[in-house]
Amino acid sequence: MDDLFPETRERLSLSSGAVLLGGFAQAEAQALLHAVELITQQAPFRHYRVVGGGRMAAAMTACGEYGWVSDEQGYRYVRTDPLTGRPWPALPSLFLALAGRAAQAAGYAGFVPQCGLINRYAPGAGMGPHQDRDEHTMEAPVVSVSLGLSALFQWGGARRQDACRKVPLHHGDVVVWGGPSRSHFHGVLPVRSAQSGTGLGCRYNLTFRVVD
Repeated sequence: MDDLFPETRERLSLSSGAVLLGGFAQAEAQALLHAVELITQQAPFRHYRVVGGGRMAAAMTACGEYGWVSDEQGYRYVRTDPLTGRPWPALPSLFLALAGRAAQAAGYAGFVPQCGLINRYAPGAGMGPHQDRDEHTMEAPVVSVSLGLSALFQWGGARRQDACRKVPLHHGDVVVWGGPSRSHFHGVLPVRSAQSGTGLGCRYNLTFRVVD
């Protein structure tokens, strides 16, 4: 499929099975942010502890059948929010539709996520290179939506020591990765404070996944 599209920011191949869809979610950004606000009223943002001590720089919450948590027991998906004791808020239809369209545009038909993770990056917050391997199935792709402040996305390879490509992500950008790139290392460099046409002083990242 990549041969049919020029290497532009509207569709930029990062590796086999991974693609940046520049501005793909921009038209729906305000509606997405409103949905995030409603979700966080039910499941507030929190900073999880990482295994071995320390606190994650990005604040996190979730929606859907599953949420991801980190504590002294390790990293895992759970059906109940440990902060509230209630099931996670339902995945909004807007999230489901956008995730399905983005996956389809990247070459992954029939994507229906079970989980929507929401990260909030204040200026100075980032996330080191890591693999997404806590899901019980690795067959479905990951769909990642950027909102608010821009950030530098680190896209690596299958091994931690592989070189990382630095890819600017802006408001409304979507990255989809799966297939041979599903287990590639990736991260986010510390977000810089900057003037944003969105009026947001932070970066939101929505990632949609199939867990089992």
